[in-house]
Amino acid sequence: MQYDPRNSTSPPSPIEPTGFFTGIKFRPIIGGVVVDTIATIALTTLYYSYFVAKDLAAQGGGAPEDAFSQYWNTSDGLMMSLMLGSLGTVIGGFYAGYKAGMLEMKHGALVGIGSIILGLILGAGGSENEMPEWFMALSFAAAIPAGAIGGFFAEMFKNAFSAARPPTSGGWPRAR
Repeated sequence: MQYDPRNSTSPPSPIEPTGFFTGIKFRPIIGGVVVDTIATIALTTLYYSYFVAKDLAAQGGGAPEDAFSQYWNTSDGLMMSLMLGSLGTVIGGFYAGYKAGMLEMKHGALVGIGSIILGLILGAGGSENEMPEWFMALSFAAAIPAGAIGGFFAEMFKNAFSAARPPTSGGWPRAR
């Protein structure tokens, strides 16, 4: 039987756009921000331990705490901090997108926003090791795209492995 709109007494439902927060799961986003923070700390520690500390030890530097803060305020240190922080945000965005299972890029971008908020909160706590304002602006600007790229990778990962799996319904019966 075909649908005849002339016989209907009620008007068709209006087409409504989806809201920004439609389909958003907050637990994967919070988990992604935690993964982002842990990954960033781990990456910067590993980088400093394996590359910078060896060079400073060969030069016969002073106290390790002073060398640590001096390195991260140089142009090389700032650039590596930006790259490693963005990589941590990509990892956090991947985690959030993969755990959410839908709207992966949006979940990843929201991890970037959460990373910015966490950075502002931690920066408001005050530290004697202040970063330049241009660097903070650049790192905040890089956070949202980095998270979205992580969500994009989660979507690619999900699509690559779901296409390789055979369908579960139909076909031969499974052995029990």
